[in-house]
Amino acid sequence: TLQIVTPGSNTSLIQPGFSLLHFGSHVFYLGQKGWPKRSCPTGVFLLDLKNNDLKLRPTTFTNDSCYLPPLRHPAVCSFSASQGGEITQYLIHGGKTPNNEISHKLYLMTMVFTVNKRFSLCCTEKDLGGDVPEARYGHSMNVVFSRGKTAVVMFGGRSYMPLNQRTTENWNNVIDCEPLVYLIDLQFGCSTSFNLRELQDGLSFHVSLARNDTIYIFGGHSLGNNFRPPNVYKIKVDLPLGSPAVSCTVINSKLSFSSSIVTQTSPDEFVIVGGYESDSQKRLICSGVFLDDETIDIQEIETPDWTGEIKHSKTWFGADMGKGAVLFGIPVDNKHQSTDCSFFFYVLNFGDNDPSLQTCSQGSTEEQEDSMPLEDSEEFTFNRDGNIFDEDT
Repeated sequence: TLQIVTPGSNTSLIQPGFSLLHFGSHVFYLGQKGWPKRSCPTGVFLLDLKNNDLKLRPTTFTNDSCYLPPLRHPAVCSFSASQGGEITQYLIHGGKTPNNEISHKLYLMTMVFTVNKRFSLCCTEKDLGGDVPEARYGHSMNVVFSRGKTAVVMFGGRSYMPLNQRTTENWNNVIDCEPLVYLIDLQFGCSTSFNLRELQDGLSFHVSLARNDTIYIFGGHSLGNNFRPPNVYKIKVDLPLGSPAVSCTVINSKLSFSSSIVTQTSPDEFVIVGGYESDSQKRLICSGVFLDDETIDIQEIETPDWTGEIKHSKTWFGADMGKGAVLFGIPVDNKHQSTDCSFFFYVLNFGDNDPSLQTCSQGSTEEQEDSMPLEDSEEFTFNRDGNIFDEDT
């Protein structure tokens, strides 16, 4: 189902590159437009979606939390204590700040409940050692499970060119990050890089899915050769007592896209939606991905009944709300500029749950002066704001 929603309070803060974090029925938005103001000092919001009205409500953080800047296009992944368990934590790495600085930090986000069933968020910064990934955005992170152990896998992204290569003319130019796979041990904060011969090009704005000890990487865009590879990269991680091992297998596929969104509809089924097939063509089809222990099956599934505004808009952006639902935004054209919000918002639901009954969070909208008409949407992020509200507030 595809449903338009009415933007309400604080939705003018939504911009491309936002991220959504979902803890149970609570969804939080990260990536607000600009730096937080005193009225909403944390820059993270609870996404409230009821009766098709979309509102962002400020959220409180615990006193021992560190500051989390509004980041666009960070890598975000959920973490659970056990395989397939309830999400207890989110990892957030990299992303762009409102000053267009690129972050290199890794944050851990958890939701804390008090005795009276109110909640706040706790954000801590995790220091890394070893082969520390450089600052980047548009990359991916996933958690893998192997032999009773867990690790975080990071891949891809873009970053500014090195300082010794910059001139006045190219100071803000970005380049592909090296096609290295980083394996991060969260317990000890140790990062190890792996150079796999199957991964020759840096990719950003790709889709990554994790199952057990395996990660599948779809699509993405390489700046170096302006290419969206049609391959699926299957990265397998082995965590024995000694040194970890990482291998890669290339699977031929007909999918070629970037900046798509993935949502999970069941433990082994995912849907890839949105994005771009080329610099001038949006991707209007949806793909179902079915995983088991050794194989992957990709099939085109029923396409939503896209509205005329969606079909004709040059750009679109969004993020996964969880439980098979996706939040989309498209720019408001000049005829509809009477509204305070710069975007139309839609909820696309592939699951059995009604997202209008959930409390959700969404990202903010970013100025588009530095965005090329059909460029990969570089503004996918997650935002966290912590304020305490009763159900009736």
